[in-house]
Amino acid sequence: MYGKLYSSCLYGIDGVLIEVETDLSNGLPLTSIIGLPDSAIREAVERVRAAIKNCGYQYPLQRITINLAPADLRKEGSSFDLAIAIALLTTSGQLMLPLQERTLVLGELALDGSIRSVPGILSMVDLAKRQGFTSVLLPYDNVEEACLIRGIEICGIRHLKDLVPDMTSLSDASRGSLTSTAGTITSAGPITLKDYSHLRISGPSSSEAWSKRKKDSSSSSEDYRDVLGQHHVKRALMIAAAGMHNIMLVGPPGTGKTMLIKRLPTILPPLSEDEALEVTKVLSAAGQLKEAPLGLIADRPFRSPHHTISTSGLIGGGGIPKPGEVSLAHRGILFLDELPEFQRQVLEVLRQPMEDQTVTISRARAAFTFPAQFMLACSMNPCPCGYLSAQAEEQRCICSPARVAAYRAKISGPLLDRIDLQVEVPPPGDWRKSGASPSSAEMQVKVMAAHSIQAKRYAAHSVRWNSQLSGTFLRKTIRLPTDAEQLLNQTLQTLHLSMRAHDRIMKMAQTIADLDHEGEILTAHVAEAIQYRQLDLNLF
Repeated sequence: MYGKLYSSCLYGIDGVLIEVETDLSNGLPLTSIIGLPDSAIREAVERVRAAIKNCGYQYPLQRITINLAPADLRKEGSSFDLAIAIALLTTSGQLMLPLQERTLVLGELALDGSIRSVPGILSMVDLAKRQGFTSVLLPYDNVEEACLIRGIEICGIRHLKDLVPDMTSLSDASRGSLTSTAGTITSAGPITLKDYSHLRISGPSSSEAWSKRKKDSSSSSEDYRDVLGQHHVKRALMIAAAGMHNIMLVGPPGTGKTMLIKRLPTILPPLSEDEALEVTKVLSAAGQLKEAPLGLIADRPFRSPHHTISTSGLIGGGGIPKPGEVSLAHRGILFLDELPEFQRQVLEVLRQPMEDQTVTISRARAAFTFPAQFMLACSMNPCPCGYLSAQAEEQRCICSPARVAAYRAKISGPLLDRIDLQVEVPPPGDWRKSGASPSSAEMQVKVMAAHSIQAKRYAAHSVRWNSQLSGTFLRKTIRLPTDAEQLLNQTLQTLHLSMRAHDRIMKMAQTIADLDHEGEILTAHVAEAIQYRQLDLNLF
């Protein structure tokens, strides 16, 4: 006897359709799973066997072959458990599914038959919709996440017994008479499901869930009003947020570098609905969606990995690669505190995603591409002891020039070249004379106004922010006046800057003009952009 159901697994952050084929034949009782399964899938045999028996069904005492097609695609995870169990029940004649339904089945089984949630539901339900399935049968705990995809029916199930509405009313004798010990149909016949109406759940649409999540999102308790002084650093942070430029803060300990960057999300605009779905899909594939009770993320991600992170942890990896920190920071901020403390080989892998805004990880059988459109924010001390630029007598630097050079050499020139703003953060001094500090709300209004200008300018293009401009499109879009062009060329020759630094200064100048609501770039805007290249100017 032969049967087939459809399930899915994750491949990168995308769902892949898998056919679960079952064949029952005469022979010694033995169950084999083929189709390049991993250990979790091979162990599914014991979970399925126990769940079927503990729910009153009979596990077929025949030779069972389960094939996961396509056979040349390596599969991992526990999302096939429920599909395997239902396929065995239908093939052995104990259960008959609705013929008119084309259903994708997902879920992990417990030994008692209860259904546990699985990661990556959003991607797999989206796949089912694109493949023309009418419904998805999945764990009840994943329902809210699955309902974010509109246009497909979601059926939530808590227990294997829930497949049959009156299963609990059946006596042990009647359940046992459904099949013989060989698993063949008896006179009692199989249990027939006319539909999944008792399992269908109507959840909020993705638009409704996003709106509710955005409305209910708690306001951050962190505010730039708490940071005393440092007005020039806040100006630089506004420029970074307005154009989504990478930024580095350099200064001695206790000057507020970490405090300033941790408040950067408070001046960024919230995610749009499309961006929210992208971010939620990445977190779903990584299994990190439990922190969002409403399923859809409204706040921009802020990731701050420890400096002991590995290359795989930062960029992604694994047998079947999973998203790393650069992908989890998609559409948000990746904060690397104390940048020179990270291993150099770990930092070097950032160069490609910072340029391409994607991460490609190649394996023997396939290449996986993850989104990685993030703003890099980092901080560092000017030397190992931290007091190279300190003025106080009691904070005199004790580092030798060779030690300072070795410390800074941990950050390569190509990586530093990709950081647009390199800003010094000096001790605050007498903050009482610095005047009132702007709040995050006031700064966010200016940032959102600059974003609105860019949205209108690039409405007909795939570019969204000034930092994404490149090549011919950059030179067509940004026109410098003669004085500004001469200043920039002179700086390029004097400081021996790269053409990448030249282009990034142009993009920063455009962002500064947008913040100041100027219709064109002025020489003052270019001069301000140049002075943010502190490490290029060798001011430390």
